[in-house]
Amino acid sequence: MAATHVRGLKAALNANGKYRYKTPESVVDYLVIGGGVVGLAVAQRLAQRFPSKSTYLVERHEGPGQETSSRSSEVIHSGMYCLYYLEYRDIERSLEGLYYPEDSLKTKLCIRGRQLMYERCERHRIPHRKLGKLVVAQDSQRPYIERLHDKAQRLKWPPHSAPLDRRALPTNLITGDEARELEPDLSKKIVAALWSPETGIVDSHSLMENLEKEITESEGGELVYSTRVVRVDPYYGSSLVRDQPSGDAREEGWVVQTVTGDQEESDPLLARTLINASGLSANVILNSLVPQDQRIAMYYARGSYASYNGSAVSHVSHLIYPCPGTGRVEHGFQSLGTHLTLDMQGKVRFGPDLDWLNPLDESNPDFWEKHLIPDETRLRLMHEAVTEYLPNVTFEGLQPDYCGIRPKLVGPQGGFQDFVFRKDYPHSFTGAVTGSSTNRTNPMISLMGIESPGLTSSLAIAEHVVDDILCDAEGHRDS
Repeated sequence: MAATHVRGLKAALNANGKYRYKTPESVVDYLVIGGGVVGLAVAQRLAQRFPSKSTYLVERHEGPGQETSSRSSEVIHSGMYCLYYLEYRDIERSLEGLYYPEDSLKTKLCIRGRQLMYERCERHRIPHRKLGKLVVAQDSQRPYIERLHDKAQRLKWPPHSAPLDRRALPTNLITGDEARELEPDLSKKIVAALWSPETGIVDSHSLMENLEKEITESEGGELVYSTRVVRVDPYYGSSLVRDQPSGDAREEGWVVQTVTGDQEESDPLLARTLINASGLSANVILNSLVPQDQRIAMYYARGSYASYNGSAVSHVSHLIYPCPGTGRVEHGFQSLGTHLTLDMQGKVRFGPDLDWLNPLDESNPDFWEKHLIPDETRLRLMHEAVTEYLPNVTFEGLQPDYCGIRPKLVGPQGGFQDFVFRKDYPHSFTGAVTGSSTNRTNPMISLMGIESPGLTSSLAIAEHVVDDILCDAEGHRDS
């Protein structure tokens, strides 16, 4: 897809007006929309932090993580992922005035998330391996990895961390020969590499099962699958809500209508606090509440993976990443190039590449589903990129494996975009209030643009949402 032809999708929930407003007759303290790894992590932390309150998670699919979470490389990023982009923007900021800040949420939550991920995996025996990663460089790219190494030394531990090492992101510069001692199949053109020992892999399905288990076993947690959200409205209360506190205090929050399975009628409930973690559809909910000229566009980029079978990778035991731009196809800021990853069974995969999708139908926010079938059209370009650092990989050994879709808040030329945590209140939207309100409780927190390193960052995102944003917004005390 030519970059100049890509446009964002500004679809809105219930745009056809099929679902009319309904008065809620039940109430939940916390409602999380979206059962990917991030939504599960947020719901688990809410249930753990506030055991006496009710926490529901609704997911439209029949199980967890069936969109972005189950279609990733399952890499536990060390934080190096963020430095790639930091360096890329430093090179161009004199022209564009943009750069990837070292204190970005992506940087901080990736490093904190890495720590939390390894701790959870060890504590709950979730399958994972700390393999380490090589960022390999040809002669012209040596300055690039040297600058990456320099930036890594300056990174500080983010909030909530319990430092295990004086460096938040340990890295080492090694020669090409030293890199080939670790990975004998590397090209002779590789003259240097950056070694990142904290990079690993995780069985994301086992991780999500672990989070599910903790939610369902908690006092107030509940998972509701095969249930889609069809309408959301700001709410100013009435006595019709059954569990409303006594007295004159008015209940506030969000009326969320859901439809389960094939049923026709929607079920309305009041969510005192709403967490919008719906990933690829996160903007759709917000767009149903804001004026049309303020709608938020979401851009969609497909990443394809290829499996490989052949002797050219028989000795591989670490993750291998090229410098961004290696090979003929340069994805620039939006992609790290076609790298090599391993799964828990030792299977080699190459990818992801980057293919921008163009929504043709504004009324269909799920247009991307038809792009999830892998094909051979990307293999030739992937092969050209991979042989820049693994020259013996044959085209015949590559097979399409799977595809994933990344939710992006900026298009191909948009530059760096951090994770976004948007906070709205019932009175934030025009027409929501009959009179004035200064209530700063009962927020809707929307998690936007949570792409890679979203899996690595998931537990830190939950910590940030619950312990920082939510507790600050509502003045919560542990209960």
